[in-house]
Amino acid sequence: MRVLIISDTHGRHTAFDRAIMEAGKIDYLVHLGDTEGGEDYIEAFCGCPAYILAGNNDFFSRNLREMEIYFGKKKAFMAHGHQYSVSLGVERILDEGRSRNADIVMFGHTHRPYLKKFGDITVLNPGSLSFPRQEGRKGSYIIMEMDRDGNTEFTIHYLD
Repeated sequence: MRVLIISDTHGRHTAFDRAIMEAGKIDYLVHLGDTEGGEDYIEAFCGCPAYILAGNNDFFSRNLREMEIYFGKKKAFMAHGHQYSVSLGVERILDEGRSRNADIVMFGHTHRPYLKKFGDITVLNPGSLSFPRQEGRKGSYIIMEMDRDGNTEFTIHYLD
C-alpha cells in the first residue's frame, strides 16, 4: 500500500499537481489541513480515496479537525496540529497519539517536514507543498509504503 501524505497547500495546486505526478500510483491520499477551499480539487485529482482534514485556515470547512484510521494493521492519529501547539514541539500531539493507541501520528501546520520514531510510534509532518519554511525552501511530502505484514517505510520527498 502506498499513501501520499501532504499538508498546507493553502489553495495553491501547482505543487500538488507535481507531487501527485511524482508520487506515481498511490492507494490513498492524506491531506493534513489548510486546503483553503481546495479540497474538492484535491479529491477529484488524486484518483484514490482521500482523507482531508481541516486546518486553522479552513474557516468554513466541513472536514474533520482530527481523525483516527487504520492503514492495514497500523492505526494513525491525524490532526492539523495547531490545537496541540506543534510549533513548540511534538510532545502534546505525541501524548495524544499514545492515549489513542496510535502507531502513527501525523500533523501539518509548521510547514516543515518532520519524521521521527518514538519507540513504537512514528511521528511525521510532510511539510508544506506550497509554502515551505525549511532550509532550502522546497515543497515537501511524505510517501508511506506498507507491505502485507504491516512493515512500514516513510520517505520525505522534495520538489525540484
